This record gives sequence, structure tokens and C-alpha cells, in this order.
Amino acid sequence: MGDVKHLVLVKFKDGVVVEEIMEGMGKLVAEMDNVKSFEWGQDVGSEEMLRQGFTHIFLLTFKNEEDFATYSSHPNHVEFSGKFAAVIEKVLLFHYPTTVVKPTAA
Repeated sequence: MGDVKHLVLVKFKDGVVVEEIMEGMGKLVAEMDNVKSFEWGQDVGSEEMLRQGFTHIFLLTFKNEEDFATYSSHPNHVEFSGKFAAVIEKVLLFHYPTTVVKPTAA
């Protein structure tokens, strides 16, 4: 089994300054060694019908379930999650162990 991924798709409420939210998320993951990697992006090419209103994606990678559990129960994450939930209109979340078919090229 590979890493554990935590994928979040969101549609932010109108007027939200996404960069401010991402600054907070960047600080959160930077101080937590159990987060193996974090990446995010904004959809720039999908048709509205296909993305169903979701505009941003966030992907966190963990070595294992224990690292994810430590992250998700950490007081800083709990505090940030409340702020994050307050600014989103719609969310879709996937949490899954990966099955690597083709490793990332070095």
C-alpha cells in the first residue's frame, strides 16, 4: 500500500479571499512534520457543468493513517478547520490509501 491521500474539492462563498485562506493553510502544514506534502489549485479549464460548482482542490499526502490521525486531531488543525468551514459553500472530500500504478519520475 502507498501513501494516504486526503483530497478536498471546494466552492468558496462569494467574497472570500482565497489567498488569505491558503496562507493559513500553508502555515498549518509547514509546522506539521506528519504532512508529507500539500498542494492546491484552482480550476481553470473545466466546463461549469462538469465541475458542478467546485472551484478549488486541495491534496494532502501522509505516509500512513497514523500520521493523518495526528494531523486531523491536532489543535491547530481543529482551529483552522472551523475557519475553513465558515468560508466554504460546498465541499467534497475523499480520504484514501493510494495504489501506485506508475511512480512519479525522479
